[in-house]
Amino acid sequence: MADQTSDVVGEQATEGVPVTINGKELLALDGELLIEAAERHGIYIPRFCYHPRMTPVGMCRMCLVEVDTGRGAALQPSCMLTCTPGMVVETESDVAKKAQEGVLEFLLINHPLDCPVCDKGGECPLQDQTMAYGPGESRFIEEKRHYEKPLPISDLVLLDRERCILCDRCTRFADTVAGDPLIQFINRGGNTEVNTFPGQPFASYFSGNTVQICPVGALTSVDYRFRARPWDLEETESTCQGCAVGCRMAVQSSRNQVLRYVGLDVDDINWGWLCDKGRYSLQAVNHEDRLGVPLLRRGDELVPTRWNDAYEQAASAIRSALEARGPAGVAVLGGARLSDESAYAWAKLAKGVIGTDNVDAQLGDGLPAELVLGLPRATIDEACTPGGSVILLCPDLKEELPVLFLRLRHAVVNDGVTVIDCHPHANGFTALAAVSLPARPGEQAEVAKVLTGALGTDREVAGVAPDRLARARALLDAAQGPITVVLGRQSIGESGAAIADAASVLLSGLPGVRFLSALRRANVHGALEMGLAPGVLPGRVSLEAGRSWYATHWPGVPEARGLDALGMLRAAAAGEIGALILLGADPLTDFPDRKLAEDALAGAASVIAVDQFLTRSSRRAGVVFPAAGFAEVAGSTTNLEGRSLPLGQRVTPPGTAQPDWVIAAEIARRLGTDLAITSVHDAQDEIRRLAPSRAASGVAGGVELPLLLEHLPAPVADPPPVDSYSLRLVATRKLYDEGVLVQHAASLSALAPGTVLRVNGYDFDRLGVEEGSVVRVKSPRGSINVEIRIDNGIPRGSAAIAVNQPGVPVAELIDASERVTDVRIERGDT
Repeated sequence: MADQTSDVVGEQATEGVPVTINGKELLALDGELLIEAAERHGIYIPRFCYHPRMTPVGMCRMCLVEVDTGRGAALQPSCMLTCTPGMVVETESDVAKKAQEGVLEFLLINHPLDCPVCDKGGECPLQDQTMAYGPGESRFIEEKRHYEKPLPISDLVLLDRERCILCDRCTRFADTVAGDPLIQFINRGGNTEVNTFPGQPFASYFSGNTVQICPVGALTSVDYRFRARPWDLEETESTCQGCAVGCRMAVQSSRNQVLRYVGLDVDDINWGWLCDKGRYSLQAVNHEDRLGVPLLRRGDELVPTRWNDAYEQAASAIRSALEARGPAGVAVLGGARLSDESAYAWAKLAKGVIGTDNVDAQLGDGLPAELVLGLPRATIDEACTPGGSVILLCPDLKEELPVLFLRLRHAVVNDGVTVIDCHPHANGFTALAAVSLPARPGEQAEVAKVLTGALGTDREVAGVAPDRLARARALLDAAQGPITVVLGRQSIGESGAAIADAASVLLSGLPGVRFLSALRRANVHGALEMGLAPGVLPGRVSLEAGRSWYATHWPGVPEARGLDALGMLRAAAAGEIGALILLGADPLTDFPDRKLAEDALAGAASVIAVDQFLTRSSRRAGVVFPAAGFAEVAGSTTNLEGRSLPLGQRVTPPGTAQPDWVIAAEIARRLGTDLAITSVHDAQDEIRRLAPSRAASGVAGGVELPLLLEHLPAPVADPPPVDSYSLRLVATRKLYDEGVLVQHAASLSALAPGTVLRVNGYDFDRLGVEEGSVVRVKSPRGSINVEIRIDNGIPRGSAAIAVNQPGVPVAELIDASERVTDVRIERGDT
């Protein structure tokens, strides 16, 4: 929070609450806690239980100070006391010091003095405050209490109970911040301890935050325990690349190996929190399977080769494709893993040098680039505005964008934000929503028409009952604050057209509405903004609007709009793509349509992969370039708000792996063109000069820049007909899956939960199947066998299943060209 107050000097009048601390008259903010006001003015009051992002509870009493509010001085916990006019406070009086010494002496009665081996040693508030405020020696000489240690309370977190000082930080975080009250105080009196319920581990997506905020070494991480001391670590600030939220973090390393990620408290974004996927994905950076040398195909094998040979092979494949089919014969798939600078370099190579517009950073599970780039944008803070309204037309945020889920959860619980949840089944936000509208996949636009008043609430729409529709409509009619739509693909079993239609309806029918993108991949927004999408050029301009501008600065510009991911894979499957370039993309794992991905990799004349690992797809390539990854390159990334955030380099890449922009520049040189990018700073300077959305003003060099994209409401397609003999598939994602990042992080790889098919109990009776049995699920595309279970959070007529989980190839059911996927369920013995 920005400092809005200053000391009272002379007769100067400044708004605020006047208080006197240690003889100095200061101004506190209205409603500010004493501990916060003192710290803002440079007076530190020791504390353990207080945390600025959680409701104070006054558990530890370490922050006791003398306070006189007109009735005489008394010891009071400064974390529980709101500043009032005329308050007189002494934080360093003899009485306050004695109280603080007593608290520390009490806490150390049973706390082990094992600082030399404790993970918290060197960065421990208890250690520091004992030195600064403690009595120096204890009157207690009895044997300290001992517990079995460590106690694994989850797959990621260990508990040393004898170190715990019962500060309530971890339990408060789990309950009030994460909404996962899985760790609690048990027993009573002197036997009170923190623990989990029997048989219920601390299986929260946010458990690593409790390790970070623990003021002692009671909670430790499995992957960091006994790995390093704080003074051994070097640190660089960066931005998490686990998803698109853009959580700020510190990357800590020792001896050129990344050892820990620590969340940074940035008010606009993550408040210091990280999800466990983002926090523990560091193991992928250090993984032994990281590619360190280029690979060339020799028969059925990929063998190490020299960089020069790999570049020549890639350039030769591109030239052959150009000679055979022109620029349309080259396709570039992926790029959401790249930094902004690398994405720009590849866009310039593809569109400016090769001349192809067949470029897409999304893998068929996103939304049209013009929609994402052209809708009026909201920030996370704007979506969380007290008293505002949020329409969730997006995937399960807890599974795909976990820290955005935390921010919105806080807004609902504490700030009176009203949420209308339009997810097609019960999800992580359902219990927090004012009303849930579980619309059938493909029919979201019909519900949007009800929300805008274009349709009435007197009948069922898209499978949603009239009373729910009326409640949601009434909430929006009564809304006083801003209305924000969180927009993203709810199911990869449907096309993005349904969500795009719903966005058009809401844009035209709700004045002043703003949109917050919920695309999941790390830097997909930066990749789209840098031009890695068909029909757009860097800086959020369309190909047509920016053609003349870029034609004067680039070697060339594509002549016509190209293909998206679906179109490229179709063309490759038909033998029309001579060179398919995969930029950190693994369509065999991530593309919704498995059969099409298989056919495309088989049909492309040549496949060139730029990746950090050998994936299912890159194993099919003819040449593989090893790319430097997170913490190994500097630059910037763009989060889902469109906010540009820095990426820090902390370690060197494995072997001879190179940044993606270097690979693009070298391929361009082999094709006879200089990209004029020799460093990250070159790319940044060129982006600022050329990209309209990143330019300092609307003109550059006296020439007016092209206008930014603006999405205009489009005609809405009719909803797909309902097949009474089938169930509509809702194919969703889990935080832990078989993705490359998770599977190369040892702490996370075993956490992919697997999947079952979940249907409403009503449909069970209709289908004649038994819960827990294995059924055959069939679509026009293919069939799979999977266990089936009852879930009454699934609307009638729908079937939900998680994709990219071990053992169940859900992508074999999906035809990416269809608006929705309908499936039929048969008993396994038929």
